[in-house]
This record gives sequence, structure tokens and C-alpha cells, in this order.
Amino acid sequence: MAERFDLVVVGGGPGGYVGAIRARQLGLRVALVEQEHLGGVCLNWGCIPTKSLLHTAEVLRRVQEAGRYGIETGPVSADFGKAIDLSRQAAQRLAKGVSFLMRKNGVHVVEGRGRLAGPDRVVVEPSGEELVADKILLATGGRPRSLPGVELDGELVLSSRHALSRRELPGRVVIVGGGAIGVEFASIYRTYGAQVTVLEMLPHLLPNEEPELAQALERAFQRQGIQVRTGVRVAGLARHGGQVHLTLEGEAEPLEADMVLMAVGTQPNSENLGLEELGIETDRGFVKVNEHMETTRPGIYAVGDLVGPPMLAHVASEEAVVAVEHMAGRPVPRLQPERMPRATYCEPQVASVGLTEAQARERGYEVVTGVFPLQANGKAVALQETGGLVKVVGERRYGQVLGVHLVGPQVTEILAEAGLAVNMETTLEELGGTVHAHPTIAEAVREAALAALGRAIHI
Repeated sequence: MAERFDLVVVGGGPGGYVGAIRARQLGLRVALVEQEHLGGVCLNWGCIPTKSLLHTAEVLRRVQEAGRYGIETGPVSADFGKAIDLSRQAAQRLAKGVSFLMRKNGVHVVEGRGRLAGPDRVVVEPSGEELVADKILLATGGRPRSLPGVELDGELVLSSRHALSRRELPGRVVIVGGGAIGVEFASIYRTYGAQVTVLEMLPHLLPNEEPELAQALERAFQRQGIQVRTGVRVAGLARHGGQVHLTLEGEAEPLEADMVLMAVGTQPNSENLGLEELGIETDRGFVKVNEHMETTRPGIYAVGDLVGPPMLAHVASEEAVVAVEHMAGRPVPRLQPERMPRATYCEPQVASVGLTEAQARERGYEVVTGVFPLQANGKAVALQETGGLVKVVGERRYGQVLGVHLVGPQVTEILAEAGLAVNMETTLEELGGTVHAHPTIAEAVREAALAALGRAIHI
């Protein structure tokens, strides 16, 4: 006889396990089905191990540049394989932490692949175990995409997941895709000494960010020796003698590399879930949901990469909370995707929340902007990292802060202030009138708000 629960969660990533914990807090009896590792792609093969690699790369960069600060270190050697090992250890430690949270909160974890077998039923493969529930939450995540016809072999042409287990440093690497994953790996590989070329078909790196941020990042990459080629498309890829030859549209000479990293996006894990049989609608593989994250089949919800952009771990977690609160009959506010913070951990870091200037104009706002360069920020000057900036986007009538966009050292750590300003509909006067400690990078947020009012002090 099938075991009955109030909620069955399919997938143990940041959407699934957070939803399961919140449901238990609300008194629901919960089962969670996971086929691989608790924590999902983010914890095991994405956010966490990548940030570990970026941290070790930052330590290496500091040592390499020690002479700038009058510190002589002598010849420096770096073990890339050790960095990979440390990143795996970080992921494994946190995966164990999620397992502990499941036990602590009384979530019944079932190993295997969950598939819908009815509007209130999940079958676990390969065991055949059936779980019956009043509600079902699908959180099966996504996986790396590739270009049409290009196979990810894990040797010469890699996904980000392949790259996170490869202990050998490539001599020449081409990264296809200038989004967050692409630019983060560009920073890692270049710091360890690889020759790096980033290809992006759109006019700038990080195409969803403000152009000023992308341009500042491109200048920084150029100084670091990373070759950035924007507005280019890959027409073909061939493997020859342990190397990869990429053909670019409109160019006769192929681009050669020892390794190619495909960073062209994520596709949802929506196949073989039983969606079609239950009439659950999808769009290009992404599951359609309403503002409560409920699918077109009442009682079945979906979150995270499975439902589409913004495909970020913290967004998946927030969507899961919304879904579970709705299941429990509690009032929940509608999520606003543009208010979800975005953080990219390359060198320099890029962070943003809210509307870009172009988006604000498209929505009919009378826009005012303020930009403050880190060249005029005391902390940035002290750190000798002055290539960044802060841009604040506001609207003229009420002075509401619509967006905050940053590029510079450790700016992801001050993104929460920007998120609070946007979510609380703070005004430029309020943000500009908030005293910030000196010297801090965060002072640039205040100065940018004052610049939008025509009152910047230090520029």
C-alpha cells in the first residue's frame, strides 16, 4: 500500500529542500525524492564549488600581485588539482548539512527518480515505490545546454559540471558564452595561467546587466589578459588530434583550443516526469505556472530552473516558499522577478537588483540615473581596485529607487542593501540620506543616489 503524505517534493535542490523544510514548519507531513545528491546542482556542481574555486583563485591572485604592495614572495606555484579537491570538499560538507536538516526537520527522504503517476501520486524509480500526497512540488532543476549538434564529451568539450571535476588545467581554453558561468570560469582559468578567450554572440558580456557594468568588466578582463570577443557566433566545431577547432561565422581561420567550455545556458529537467499524461502545460520544456507556482494541473506546483528564468538558486528557494505557503492556505505576496538579486563572482564582481535604465524607460518611467566611479571611493583606492562603479536608477516623480547596479571588489556582499532599497521602494533621498561608514565600498551606493539627485559630494 502506498504511503500517504501531505506533500511530496520531487528534487532535493535549493527549491526542493527549502520547500520541504518550510512545509514541515507549517505542520505538513513531507516526503522528498532525490535521485543523486541533496543540495542539487547549485550546491554540488554549481554555486558552491565554483565559489570555492574563485576564492582559491583570488588567494592566488593576491600572492601573484604581492609585489604591488611591497611584499616579495619569490616564485609562486599553484596546484589547480588541489583547488578542485577543495571545491569538492566544500560541496560534500554542505550536502551533508542538508541531509542533517532533512533529519532534523522530519522530512522523509527517498532515494530514486520521482515521476508523476497521477494527480496525487509519485512513483520512485527504479524501486517502484509509490508515494501518495495531497500536493506535489516539482523541483527537478536543470542541466547545461550545448550548441545544436555539439556533443559535450567531458574531455575536449565540457559543461560547467565537467569542468568542476577536471583537475588538469587546460593550456588554451575557449569559453562559449559570456554570461555568469562563462565569466566566472574565465577568471578562474586565467588566474591559474591558462590562455582564455570568451565568445559572446551579443554585444557585451553579461548581456542582462547594465552596459556600463559589462564595459567595466570587459576592460578589467583585457587588463588581466583575457581575450573577449563579442558579437560572434560559433558556426562549427571539430576535434582534431586532441585539440578543438572552432569556426566562427564570417571568419576563415578557425580558433584553436585545448579545451572548450560550453556556457550557453541551462535547459530544464522536464522530460519523463509524467507532465504530458496529466495535461501539465510546458513552453520550450519549461513548466508553466501561475503567480503561486501552481501548474495547469491544480495541486501540482513547480519551481526553480524547471519553470525558467531567472534561473538562480535563491529564486528557486523563494518560489518554493511561495508554493508551500499557498498550499497551506496562507496569503503570499506575488514574486517580482526584477526584484531578485543577481550576483556574478568573477574578478571584479558584478551585482545588481531591480530594473536597468533601459527596462525602466520601456515601462514608461521618467528616469533619472546616478553613477559613481570607484576611482573616487576611498576604500577602493586603498585596495588599489578602482576599476568599478555603482549606478542607481530612479524615477523622477516620486524619487523611487528602481534599480541598483554594481561592479567592483566584493560588491556582492553589499547587494543586500540595494535589494532592501528596491523592495522597500526607498527613495533616492532616503538612500542618499543614509549615512554610510567611511571608508567602505558601500559609500559608493549612497554617492550614486546623491548623483541621481545632482548632489554627489566626491565627484
